[in-house]
Amino acid sequence: MSRIIVVTSGKGGVGKTTVTSNLGAALAKVNRKVALLDADFGLRNLDLLLGLEERVVYTALDVLAGDCRLAQALVKDKRLNGLVLLPAAQNRNKEAVSPDDMKKIATALAKGYDYIIVDCPAGIELGFRNAISAAKEALIVTTPEIAAVRDADRVIGLLEAEGIHKISLIVNRVKPKMVEDNKMMSVDDVLELLAVPLIGVIPDDERVIVATNKGEPLVIGDHDCLPANSFMNIAKRLEGEKVPFIDLMSENDNILSRLRRIFGG
Repeated sequence: MSRIIVVTSGKGGVGKTTVTSNLGAALAKVNRKVALLDADFGLRNLDLLLGLEERVVYTALDVLAGDCRLAQALVKDKRLNGLVLLPAAQNRNKEAVSPDDMKKIATALAKGYDYIIVDCPAGIELGFRNAISAAKEALIVTTPEIAAVRDADRVIGLLEAEGIHKISLIVNRVKPKMVEDNKMMSVDDVLELLAVPLIGVIPDDERVIVATNKGEPLVIGDHDCLPANSFMNIAKRLEGEKVPFIDLMSENDNILSRLRRIFGG
């Protein structure tokens, strides 16, 4: 059975598209057939993050209009066998598609792919309703900031109201030093507020930005770094593997911080 998963957050700028591109690549690396569906009509970016923007000929709207076949619109990633992108239209807005249109596309993709991962636009208006319409599961992406967490909480409620109850949490851009200094919410703080299962923690790392600007998911390029390993672990957990979470605090640990904890500093 194909799994249709929406990646959402409510708040913009928390890294949904980065998560979508890297997770798609990670699942392809464990030999799954993955279709990434960009649901951000008018403001598409998924093609850029994958480095596929020059190869986009048709979009999801062309498929819906009957101007091309679905197979013609899919952009294959030549670096990873089994990973394809169905781009959104850049020159049309969110009103150009309906929830039924998105269901039709996702259902068609489900015939040939193990995972359909939908990159949801920011906000909770029509674009959000379109993106979640076909999904059976959701990944909520948030950063450890109170505004992002509050928006994530609102989105969890909206997903549950639409009958999507399989919801997992990804906490992105965690800065262990700031958490240690009580300047940033910890992952446990976020979990306590949102009360959904944790599936991944991504550390803040400049290599993610570098990879994004290069149009190359981190799991393809700099694949032996901590954030790339974190994305791979999320893919393995989606596959049902019991993978322990990386202790980011210990990665940040040093002798001075350990002494401070021991002696109450």
